[in-house]
Amino acid sequence: MESLLYQFTLLSDQALSDKSFDPSAIEDLIKLFEVEAYNSWAAIELQNHREAEEAEIALKEAEEQLDSAMEAAMEEFRRLEEEMERMANAELSSLVATAEGARRMGNLMDKAATVASKRYMEAALNSATASMKSAWKGISKSRVHPS
Repeated sequence: MESLLYQFTLLSDQALSDKSFDPSAIEDLIKLFEVEAYNSWAAIELQNHREAEEAEIALKEAEEQLDSAMEAAMEEFRRLEEEMERMANAELSSLVATAEGARRMGNLMDKAATVASKRYMEAALNSATASMKSAWKGISKSRVHPS
């Protein structure tokens, strides 16, 4: 492009100084400018097309990496969810077993208290009966016969 500008400058100077200058020489030079401009435009268009393809490839690679990262994150989330569910089920089983043990212990303590209460009542009744029998014996020995 610089050489074309240099030639244009030379032809312009020649056109100013030479009265017999042929203007078709400038027309040929302008056609060369057009060809050069078209070639530059085509080269830039080709470069833009290549850059667009490279950008699309980079975008696809980035999407694939993102998909891979998302899939890995989802897999990790599923594993964590399964582990948390196992831990929750184990804790629930432990709590159910503890509650069942407490219920059995409560039933045994209730039965033991019932038995102890019955035995206490029997002992109190036997003691009262013995006291009453002893009192009756004491009363019947100290009685005087009326005859």
